[in-house]
Order: sequence, then C-alpha cells, then structure tokens
Amino acid sequence: MLIDTYGRVATDLRVSLTDRCNLRCTYCMPEEGLQWLAKPDLLTDDEIVRLIDIAVRLLGIEEVRFTGGEPLLRPGLVGIVERVANLEPRPQMSITTNGIGLKRTAAALKQAGLDRVNVSLDTLRPDVFKTLTRRDRHKDVLDGLKAASDAGLTPVKVNSVLMPGLNADEAPDLLAWALEHAYELRFIEQMPLDAQHGWKREGMVTAADILASLRTRFDLTAENAGERGSAPAERWLVDGGPQRVGVIASVTRPFCAACDRTRLTADGQIRTCLFATEETDLRAALRSDAEDKEIADIWRTAMWGKKAGAGLDDPSFIQPDRPMSAIGG
Repeated sequence: MLIDTYGRVATDLRVSLTDRCNLRCTYCMPEEGLQWLAKPDLLTDDEIVRLIDIAVRLLGIEEVRFTGGEPLLRPGLVGIVERVANLEPRPQMSITTNGIGLKRTAAALKQAGLDRVNVSLDTLRPDVFKTLTRRDRHKDVLDGLKAASDAGLTPVKVNSVLMPGLNADEAPDLLAWALEHAYELRFIEQMPLDAQHGWKREGMVTAADILASLRTRFDLTAENAGERGSAPAERWLVDGGPQRVGVIASVTRPFCAACDRTRLTADGQIRTCLFATEETDLRAALRSDAEDKEIADIWRTAMWGKKAGAGLDDPSFIQPDRPMSAIGG
C-alpha cells in the first residue's frame, strides 16, 4: 500500500513514457522545444513493466495511465500495454495523448489491452489550434478521436484548456461538439507547468468562468458529490443527462485532500505530486539489481512524505523546475 501521513492511499499510477512531443503547446513548452532526455537516462521497456508490476503486485496500484510528453511517440508502447495487461492483478489502463498518432495506433492499442483514452483538444478552429500548438495538425487529432471511438477505447475523454484571447469563448461550442460525438468533455484550468514560467494567475480562465459560459446554452446539474470520489473533475449532467461535462479546477478549487496518485517520470523518478519540487530515484535501484521488495520500500517511503497540497493558492508557490512534458500530466 502507498499511504501518506494524511491517510491518502495512492491507487492510480501515472507513467510518463517519454519527454518528447510533436506539438509545442504554448502552455507547456517553448517554440524551439526543450533539451530532451538522453536515451540512456530513459527507462527501458523492461524497466517500465517491472516497476508497474511492483506497483500493482506489492503496492496496491489499480489504475495505470500512460502519459508523456506524447506517449504515442514511444516505439514500444503497444508492447508495454500488452505486457501490463498480462500482469496479475491486471490494472485498468488508459493513455493521455494529443491524438495525432491515434488513427494508426488505436486498433492495435485496443487489441493489446488498453481500456480507454484521454485526448487533448483545446479548440474546434484549425487556425486557433495552429496558434496554440504551433503545428497544423488539427485534422489529425479529429481523425484520431474517431479512430479511438471506432476501436472501442471508450469512454473517449477530451481535455480542453481555455486561454484568454485565444479560445476562451469556445466552451459552449466544444461541449455541443462533444455531445454530438459522444465524447466526455473535461475543461482543465491552465496550470503553472510551462517551461518558460510565463503562467499568471491574473486573467486565467477559471472554473467559474467556464461554467458561466456553458450555462448560456446548457442546463447544468451538479452530479452527486459522493460519485466523484478521488476523481479530479467536478461533473455536471448536461440538460438532465445522461451525458456529462467535467471541470478540473486545479488552481481555484484544489482537490489535494482526495488525491490518489503517484507518478513515475520517463527517467525513473517518483513524484508524489504534479507540482512537487522533489523526486525519488527508482532508476538507480533498478540498475543496481535491487530486489522488488527493496524498490517497493523506496516507493513507500517517498509516498509517506507526500505534502498536504500543491500550494497553488499560496502566493509563495514555487513552480516545478521540470515542465509537464517531462513529468507526465
């Protein structure tokens, strides 16, 4: 079991498979990209599967989410999914992706054992997409979403970040589009995870702003609070249901008290929080022939020291020194 001093138990593991990405989203990294991790620093496929096995067999992990960077850029992704699907106990598996490579990989990922996908899409306008991502790949994302749905990687969830002056007015249009395609839409408040440290609380599109915009076109009924559990998204039934929309208010309404996550970076570090400024090295233990129990104990110790919250509402908050692409969202 991965328990901390506040009584929270981590059952959800986020695994970053690579720090690389084929987009350059303005809220994540600079236009020129970043200094990527050297290949020897990255965990191998075998090391990733071994750590996930330790997590589910010895530490009580029940869900695994593959992230990046862009996880579809990992050459061995399908094989990793297939091997994790054969673990005992078998965890639920999902992936967070920009969707660009899903058209060619969705069917293979489903066959390998992947359960569902989360796809990032912030706008329905190709020109705004190009401005936000610095790449002209909007149609590729739409094609990827359709491929995921056709392959049965459902529910297909769409994550959208609204930015002032760019797509802040698109909330109702995005929800109407998601309802039409049977995607589950979740809006995420912009978080301070950009490599340039350009994030400013002032002027950000808040959860309250998003809900007010949605209510200009839709009737929203709050879902029973008991149904949320440790999920980060607050959810609302749309026009009486059954379809829903979620809002992840990481900044204005933090949900740290119910957090059930632990994170493994692409280079084998444990992070107890997306905003943590400290990491615990598992790669060194792996490569020094440590036994599974020893690695599990290192992991338990790291999680025991997890802080109460991210501190985003604290004016003295310090941004992590690694961008989202290196941590895994």
